[in-house]
Amino acid sequence: MVAQTRHGGQPSPKKKLAFREKLLGKGLSTDALLKKLKALHTELAALDQEAVDINSLSTVRKELVNTSILLHKDRGVKAYAACCLADILRLYAPDAPYTQAELRDIFQFFFRQLTNGLKGADSSYYNEYFHLLESLSTVKSVVLVCDLPTAEELMVEIFRDIFSLVRRDLPKKIEIFMADILIALIDEAQVLPTEVLETLLSQFMENHTRIEQAGYRLAVQHFTDIIVANSRDEDFNEIRTAHELIKRLNHSCPGLLQSVIPQLEEELRVENVALRLIATQTLGEMFADKSGSELAKKYPTTWNIWVLRKNDKSASVRLKFVEAMKGLFVNLPEQREVIEESLLSKCLDPDEKVRAAVCRIYGQLDYETALHHVSETQLRAMAERGADKKSTVRGEALTSLGKLYSLAYPEIENNEPLAIKQFAWIPNTILQMIGVNTEVRTVVEEVVMDYIFPLPSSSTASTSKGGEVDEVAWTDRLLHTMKYLEEKSINAVLVLSGLKQVRSTVYEHFLDACIKNNGGIIDEDEDKVTQRLNGLIQYLAHNSFPDPSKAIEDLEAFAKLNESRLYKLLKTCMDPQTDLKGLAKATNEFQRRVEQQCPNQAATLLTLLRRSSYRILNQSSIPTLIKRVNRGHGQTNGAAHTTAGNARTLLNFISKHSPPLYKSHIGELTKGIADEKNTTLVETCLHALAGVLRWDNKLLPTDKRTQDRISRFAYEPYPRLAKFAARIVAVASNFEAGCADLVKGLITDLHECTPETLVAHIAALVQVARFAPEAFEEQSDVIMTFLLKEVLMVPILPDPNEMDVDEEWVLDEDVSPKLRAKILSLKVCRYRSLAHASSDKALDISTPVLKMFATLLEFSGSFTGEAGEDPKVMSRMRLQAAVSLLHLSTVETYAQAISPKFLRLAVTVQDSCYNVRVLFLTKLISLLQPRKLPPRYNVIPFLTVHDPESDVKATAASYITGALKKTKHNVRTEHLEIIFIRLLHLLAHHPDFNKAHEDLLDIAKYIQFYVELVASPDNVSLLYHLALKMKSVRDSESHTYTENLYIVAELAQELIKFRASSRSWTIQSYPGKVRLPSDILRPLPSPEAAKEILKTVYLPEETMSWLSELSKPKAEKKERKVPVKRKAPAPKTNGSAKRTRVKKRRQSDDESEEEPSSDEDSEAELEEREEQPKESEPDEPDEEEETEEELGRGARTRAKARSRRQKAAQAAKGEVTKSDG
Repeated sequence: MVAQTRHGGQPSPKKKLAFREKLLGKGLSTDALLKKLKALHTELAALDQEAVDINSLSTVRKELVNTSILLHKDRGVKAYAACCLADILRLYAPDAPYTQAELRDIFQFFFRQLTNGLKGADSSYYNEYFHLLESLSTVKSVVLVCDLPTAEELMVEIFRDIFSLVRRDLPKKIEIFMADILIALIDEAQVLPTEVLETLLSQFMENHTRIEQAGYRLAVQHFTDIIVANSRDEDFNEIRTAHELIKRLNHSCPGLLQSVIPQLEEELRVENVALRLIATQTLGEMFADKSGSELAKKYPTTWNIWVLRKNDKSASVRLKFVEAMKGLFVNLPEQREVIEESLLSKCLDPDEKVRAAVCRIYGQLDYETALHHVSETQLRAMAERGADKKSTVRGEALTSLGKLYSLAYPEIENNEPLAIKQFAWIPNTILQMIGVNTEVRTVVEEVVMDYIFPLPSSSTASTSKGGEVDEVAWTDRLLHTMKYLEEKSINAVLVLSGLKQVRSTVYEHFLDACIKNNGGIIDEDEDKVTQRLNGLIQYLAHNSFPDPSKAIEDLEAFAKLNESRLYKLLKTCMDPQTDLKGLAKATNEFQRRVEQQCPNQAATLLTLLRRSSYRILNQSSIPTLIKRVNRGHGQTNGAAHTTAGNARTLLNFISKHSPPLYKSHIGELTKGIADEKNTTLVETCLHALAGVLRWDNKLLPTDKRTQDRISRFAYEPYPRLAKFAARIVAVASNFEAGCADLVKGLITDLHECTPETLVAHIAALVQVARFAPEAFEEQSDVIMTFLLKEVLMVPILPDPNEMDVDEEWVLDEDVSPKLRAKILSLKVCRYRSLAHASSDKALDISTPVLKMFATLLEFSGSFTGEAGEDPKVMSRMRLQAAVSLLHLSTVETYAQAISPKFLRLAVTVQDSCYNVRVLFLTKLISLLQPRKLPPRYNVIPFLTVHDPESDVKATAASYITGALKKTKHNVRTEHLEIIFIRLLHLLAHHPDFNKAHEDLLDIAKYIQFYVELVASPDNVSLLYHLALKMKSVRDSESHTYTENLYIVAELAQELIKFRASSRSWTIQSYPGKVRLPSDILRPLPSPEAAKEILKTVYLPEETMSWLSELSKPKAEKKERKVPVKRKAPAPKTNGSAKRTRVKKRRQSDDESEEEPSSDEDSEAELEEREEQPKESEPDEPDEEEETEEELGRGARTRAKARSRRQKAAQAAKGEVTKSDG
């Protein structure tokens, strides 16, 4: 750059320097040197660049750069020397009379003098420093720095020195000089060093910066120039840096950016994605700043263009847009609708990263922002992402919900209406997602246990000031949250509590195997120990973790680590006797050690810890729960009543599934039993004591008053009190009044007691038959005779005042004492048979019982089949008979005896009453999951394909899908693949089977349902082989069923081939051998007959044509609507709709001996009721589209029979009326 002069326009003759004195020399005093420099400075300042003879300057030029002057100790000498050097540079411009090294020293000398000496207008030598700055500013000799080898270092030093000067209280003129110097350097420099930009940025971050400062004015001009000049460059480093500085400048002095905002707006429109990305992020942060509201008002077009970036074609730009939204909630209240609409639309963005970012934003909000600036609609839209297809989105959504609830809980606990409305629904929503899949369940567990029901720590309200854990507050949090949970979510809480696991759990077995494995150093039975550990790892990985392969690696690494302290901590967490304080301490230490010692395995091990420990319900919860039940006494509504009900639910669940938790609280249970005015509390405590005595029968309180009280309760007319009291008497080892005395006392007034008392007595007898069979057998003849003749065989006629005679179900609370007595009598028969299952007289006792249950199924809940019985009673009776047969089938001897009636039992799942179907299926699944039933019972869930209610079919499909995923190969083959033969055999015998084409399409639905769920590339050859083998045998009963069997076999073959073809599977010859069940199939009489059968096609031609059409593309296929199977008749109404489809209420089966809907000790898996994977649910059958549903033939036949019986009964009643008349 050409240096300029102040007087370049005034011509003058060449003038020589008059100064002739020496500046260097021995003995020259400071005062003398200072005097000479003053004179030289005065003369040089007066010389004009155009009129000076520069040759006359050569002597002083050289002397001035001598180190004796540049490094002189006197400030005045250096100040005047600097002024003289600045004048020399001015007079020699545009050339520099110094070497590059000398120039470097000169400029370092200049700024060193300014930094050290320029303190203010009253500082020494202020005029000289002013002259120096003015010269550098106007002459711009400072640009010579840019040509030096050390230019970057010098520029960094100059910028730092000048910005350090800016902070001082200097006159405006000085700041202008410094700004001009910096501008000259930036203009001349080819590349601006990064350190220089950092110096600028650090200047803007200072709190005391002012708009008048030179750095700010310089920054504005510099940023604008960079943006304009580099908008089309590929290197965006400078642009990013400039935008970062713009954001800092906007934070401190937004008024300076008037020329920058329009340029940023233009960047939003450019094609270059990187530039749009930078501009979107920059403007987003500027709008989110404290001045964002004014910015949006001042530049509405810029705001609107920025909002449109939500629909940018680039996902990365949309992501930046979303990430910038967090700060807008508070700072742009007037734009709330725009912000809300934008985020709602981005919840459904095609890109998963954008959807995840939206969810993440809500989790980063503080409580006040989430309460006052975010609508409930937004939160619920975000919550829906908890069921997103992508795991990252689901995780972010659920975690954000949990964080928000954790922040809001203190206000919800205080019954703050706004907090309750905005956040109280969150746990319910999270818990309802437990059944999506294993991966989501893992996230739900983590969120629930970390945010919804966290263990107490020093940072939570559940810890008192002294550091002691507040067990009451921790338990109350669970109860308070349950107030806002639906039934399904409460079931999910109970599932997550882990209480239902059979003890010892698989986690305890795994820990024991790790200890015995000893890190691989095993003293004895090495193969056995290793095999057991590997088997447990495989089971856990495939049944508890979303990524089995990762889980296997992590669990193996944990076993190899062989850390005894971790083993001890894990064992402490698994111990039901560990109190809350011990659990919290052990959990925190385990987590800390795992994260330190094996961070890569931490996620898996913490999941293992959560599932194996008592994180939701703990033995420390018991006293508070009992107090809350007691507090609800006398309350019919309100918070205390609701809390008492929830506490009772939890206690009953503990009583049934995890009674060891009560071991330390026998005294509290005894005290509760003594409070006879509070029947609910007495019942709950009796249930708990009965449960803990079943676990350890030596824990019965020894005081006589308590035992007498329990004995008295066994005779009370309250069924539940009698039930649990009788159980205590039956299971306790040290009860003075034995069971024999109890039985004698119960049977003395069976004939004379009221219906309510009779129900209570029979409920007590059920317990004796189950837990004290010897005492029951002493009076079995008397009891069974009474139950059969006086209870079971006495028909219950419908209420003549009942308008809806076709209604087939009655709610639990509306069940009459007579029906309760009947149902309990059936349970007496069932448990008596089960109690003697291993004895020699098992069949002698059970044969009449099995025949009775089969009769009830045969006559749809009646013993005689005569018309006139109440259909509501009959539905309850046949359900109880079917469930009882399922329980009895868990005994191999009884299962063989039941086998001839298996078909009739199986079609219970197609009963005309919805409640019978769903409750039967629930009980069936609960027994199939632990494999208590023979494999053939797995065919029953496939009979739900025609169910008119989608949840029945979905429950069955969920069980099958889960079983296929969780079971080992050999078990899967035996229980779900080989049974295909039995399914085909059952279909051949099905009451609805008919050779007509229309009916065969119904049969095809069963096979298609099975193939869709079970068939895979690995087993399709086996299934096809089984279908082929069906034509190489005959039915064991008759020729008619044999032909049916061949029709079903051919249909199955074609449907399997179609499935394989549509999935591009190859059906190869099955290499193995399959043994067909001899109880249902027989070999053919001769090879000739076998050949003839193989040649014959049994399927009707119309069905063959349908199968051919099926294999064509769907566009060419016209779906046929199949009539709905086995649907209960539409109810008649009398002014209002009546409920015919009543969901089973959540309750512990063990606590409801007298409750008709439940079954004693039902193992109905809550997990299965929750886990119905949406992605695995098959499509609903076409009959769902029918506007008017019809009954299947079997159901229609029964319906007509009932109608005839009812008409006959009415006619008989009319005859009696006439004769009486």
